[in-house]
Amino acid sequence: MPEATTPFVIAPSPQASIAVAGTSARFPVRRIVCVGRNYAEHAREMGGDPDREPPFFFMKPADAVTDGGAIPYPPLTSNLHYEAELVVAIGAPGADIAPDDALAHVYGYGVGVDLTRRDLQNAAKSAGRPWEWGKAFDFSAPCGPLRPVSAGGHVSPDARISLTVNGQSRQAAVMADMIWPVPAIIANISTAMRLAPGDLIFTGTPSGVGPLSPGDVVAARIDDLPPLDFSIAPGA
Repeated sequence: MPEATTPFVIAPSPQASIAVAGTSARFPVRRIVCVGRNYAEHAREMGGDPDREPPFFFMKPADAVTDGGAIPYPPLTSNLHYEAELVVAIGAPGADIAPDDALAHVYGYGVGVDLTRRDLQNAAKSAGRPWEWGKAFDFSAPCGPLRPVSAGGHVSPDARISLTVNGQSRQAAVMADMIWPVPAIIANISTAMRLAPGDLIFTGTPSGVGPLSPGDVVAARIDDLPPLDFSIAPGA
């Protein structure tokens, strides 16, 4: 006997998702957790201390994710910034995950950019308020196709991450420059919330963040992962 369809008082929003390399199937996004200041030089350029403990996190809504293309310049800001990041896609659930077991929970990896309304973020920081108004807006989490672990293994500490704007280099580092590597990030998050399939983790950005303007073309790369390209369109 078929299961009854659950009634809703309004039509549910479409499931947020991102592409998976080598298949027409897509990865459903449950939520997005972002790591703040996970590269020492970026922590310094933002006025932070790279030796602080422990890591800290903020969130973006699942529907902030986008495959790229033309991203409209967001409202309420005159200082939109790029932040290239390794994205970790969770494929197996877990809480209180040990660092040695953390990589077993990874479905795959992608290249992402944490778009930030820097002026709103700075105002929130100055007032001791949450960052979400500067971080959690529409189209603020562009992400390239995921490469499953089953297709290419885990990302090497020697893998290079880079971002260009209009062909000019803006960010460059290697995964080994992270203050907290992927297993430590997963373990730390899982002490506060149960990770589940569909969760994305944006793992922090290297130094060199800066502003974007309408017409700019952004290319973000990590060795052996599918590329991410997008442009900034005029705001609505």
